[in-house]
Amino acid sequence: MTTTPDHLELPARRRRHARLIAALTELIGACADAASAVYSPLATAPPGREAVTVDLMPLRKVTLTAAILLDRARDEDTDRWPAAVAREQETAARTYAARCVVTRAQDLLEEPGVPGVPVPAAEQAAEAELISAGDAVAAQWRHDPEQAVALVRELAAGGEFSVDEILDAAVDSTVLTGLVALQGGVDAADPSATAEQCVGGVPYLALAVALASIDLD
Repeated sequence: MTTTPDHLELPARRRRHARLIAALTELIGACADAASAVYSPLATAPPGREAVTVDLMPLRKVTLTAAILLDRARDEDTDRWPAAVAREQETAARTYAARCVVTRAQDLLEEPGVPGVPVPAAEQAAEAELISAGDAVAAQWRHDPEQAVALVRELAAGGEFSVDEILDAAVDSTVLTGLVALQGGVDAADPSATAEQCVGGVPYLALAVALASIDLD
């Protein structure tokens, strides 16, 4: 008997984010092909030739479509796993409320007798804390994955974050960095500089695959 993905109660992260992972690997390959369209003509041109014709269209296509490709993949993953998404939303609501409470309590402790942080400000702080946690884990993962895992567990221990939402925030942070790198070469006058920027985004896209795939629970 086979089971379709939507019937699985607790999908592994690599299945929950399968379309995103596939899109990231597709984008990595597209970056390599686009850069090759610039580097290969340079590599095969005679040493004395000053002007070499290269094809910039693949590079332009990658930079213009990368974000759309990844957004579409995320939407497809959401549609494929409605039960998992509902559970994630319940968990996110709980941890978000916990962060809001902690933010307001800390403010009261720091300034006794002064009204606490207004609710909208506390909510903004709660959102910013998750983004910051994701940034910290992504940065640590690039240098020491074991320490990054320890950081995730430490952040999740107090109940203000879940392991998966920290990892998802780290994926978001890494993907954004990779997309910024891809866009960085759009206006470069030198085609090889554009290709270098495209290749420079690949390590971040590869890291996003690792973060989207790993299960710590």
